[in-house]
Amino acid sequence: MPEHSQLLHFKMDEALIPHGLPLVAGLTGFADSGSAVTAFTDYIVDTMDSQLIAEFDADELLDYRARRPTIYFDQDHLTGFEPPRLAFYLVNDEINRPFILLAGYEPDFKWEAFSRQVLAFVERFNISHTTWVHAIPMPVPHTRPIGTTVSGNRGDLIDQYSVWKPHTQVPANAMHLVEYRLQESDQEVVGFVLLIPHYLADTEFPSAALTALESVSSSTGLIFPTDQLREEGREFISKIDEQVETNEELSKLVHTLEQRYDSYMKENGVRSPLTDVEGELPTADEIAAELEEFLAYRRGSEEPGDMR
Repeated sequence: MPEHSQLLHFKMDEALIPHGLPLVAGLTGFADSGSAVTAFTDYIVDTMDSQLIAEFDADELLDYRARRPTIYFDQDHLTGFEPPRLAFYLVNDEINRPFILLAGYEPDFKWEAFSRQVLAFVERFNISHTTWVHAIPMPVPHTRPIGTTVSGNRGDLIDQYSVWKPHTQVPANAMHLVEYRLQESDQEVVGFVLLIPHYLADTEFPSAALTALESVSSSTGLIFPTDQLREEGREFISKIDEQVETNEELSKLVHTLEQRYDSYMKENGVRSPLTDVEGELPTADEIAAELEEFLAYRRGSEEPGDMR
């Protein structure tokens, strides 16, 4: 582990770390539509039995001026500092099966060193396979299941779950590089890219986190407690539907997206109606404006009792 002393600091006795477990990963920073990755990783750490294994050195990987950490000011003095964390955790699923979670910020610097460190961890602890999740905005309706684009070397999962298989260049994130290096090393890896309705990309969309957990389950067989997310998702969709029903322009947009989505899923043609659209649709900003009254409660501008 050449970068061991510089990048990764173990907080758990390495002799106590089980070997042969699956690795689940999700990093935030570049794009996290619907807050899918943030919510899904926070949900695992906060609601499940987890222990910190090792933490990456933020001073080596993070641009603090671009993503400033939080410090608390209490009238006349500072009461605390919350540094960002990128770490490995040992977690038990709902039926007490262990796995390892890599979660936190996406590194700003030293991507190659970071990816080498992840590969060294995978090899050292005989990781059985790696599953990671990402989320991007797409012109799809919220009234249909969240689709995924699947990459990696798990052909069974790609065939079963990848609804959109583009030939394109995309801006990479750090986990893309990790996946690429894992494939070069003949390690088993799969990445799920969630296709989130673009007009909900800047919200906390509970169904996105739920789909992230379901994607990980399909790859690993792990069982997660999802009742809370399902209930939050139903409430969220109900509020969105209320806004759609009272706004003719928004209703027309959603109906158009539904038609194109259904046509694509039925025909699976070369030209995808998810991206090839005739005419102009309202932009994400315009749709966000239409939903402003509803989304305001997510920003804390309404009384909590109004939406409970």
